[in-house]
Amino acid sequence: MTPDRGSEVDRTQASGGGGSASVTIYDIAKLAGVNPSTVSRALNKPGRVSLKTQKLVEDAVQELDFRANPFARALQSGQTKNLGLIVADITNPTFFEIIRGAAKSAAGQDYTLVLAESDESGVAELTSARRMLGTVDGIILASPRMEDEDIRGLARDKHVVVIHREIQGVTCVVPDTAKGIGQAVRALAFHGHKKLVYVAGPPRSWMSDRRWEGIQAACEWSRLAATRLESTKPTLEGGRRAARAVLESGATAVMTYNDLLAIGLMQELQAAGILVPDALSIVGFDDIFGADFTTPALTTIRSPLGECGSLATRLMLDLLGGSQGEPQTLLAETELVLRGSSGRLLTA
Repeated sequence: MTPDRGSEVDRTQASGGGGSASVTIYDIAKLAGVNPSTVSRALNKPGRVSLKTQKLVEDAVQELDFRANPFARALQSGQTKNLGLIVADITNPTFFEIIRGAAKSAAGQDYTLVLAESDESGVAELTSARRMLGTVDGIILASPRMEDEDIRGLARDKHVVVIHREIQGVTCVVPDTAKGIGQAVRALAFHGHKKLVYVAGPPRSWMSDRRWEGIQAACEWSRLAATRLESTKPTLEGGRRAARAVLESGATAVMTYNDLLAIGLMQELQAAGILVPDALSIVGFDDIFGADFTTPALTTIRSPLGECGSLATRLMLDLLGGSQGEPQTLLAETELVLRGSSGRLLTA
């Protein structure tokens, strides 16, 4: 049979499960008794062939164990059906729900999520993003550490959506910290706390700075003194290392950039015989899985992580679908989750 050079996927190949040779649509066409162009339509646009023809092609595909080559399909359609997601630290539970929310929304539209991490490095993040450019249709950046201009540069080459950071000219999804922080500070003020210390996140974290700004504003309103301490890393170990400085600050309440810092801090204080919340109230941020496993359970400001991942993916799919609207920043609301690690002071 003479190949139809005009068919949409006439170069599509795949590995045949039973042999070493590649199976092509010409093999499928021969077995099904149809033209290669008909196979192309059946594989890519099933509604354009009759049910009888569709069944013939599907039977031939199954018999030959044909699996379409996604890279060949991408060359023909201009779409890989892959979305890139780069997170700052894949071991941090903060990103678990973001990944899950993004993956679920992507799968719902027949897209696959390709995951990478930057290990809190802007350089590594940019390198990973550039390597992804040819293999994904768009890139979602969760808590990016690279420079704003680098992100805008990526957005000129590929659709980009950012989570946990606001970049002018790029579509972003950002938790609105004002409500949750305000609730937490008012609760601490109600219990008589007068001085609060904030244990910050990574130096290049946009979200860490926004949380600090929110804490300052809420403390000013509630008449609490607020100071900031830097941490070594936003991890359990970082929280442990911050314990001495927290105690030396003279504060009776502490808020941390994330829950891991709060849990590590609590562990170090308890190991030293310092009671929580009797001697120090602790409030974390994000409400990660396991935040309520501590003793006492951790009070935290819940951030809608899964919603952020899902919303960012839906925005990306809108862009890929031809949405021509201006880049926008969407806010996701936070809220205080009161547990046992905060409160006690009152009589001081």
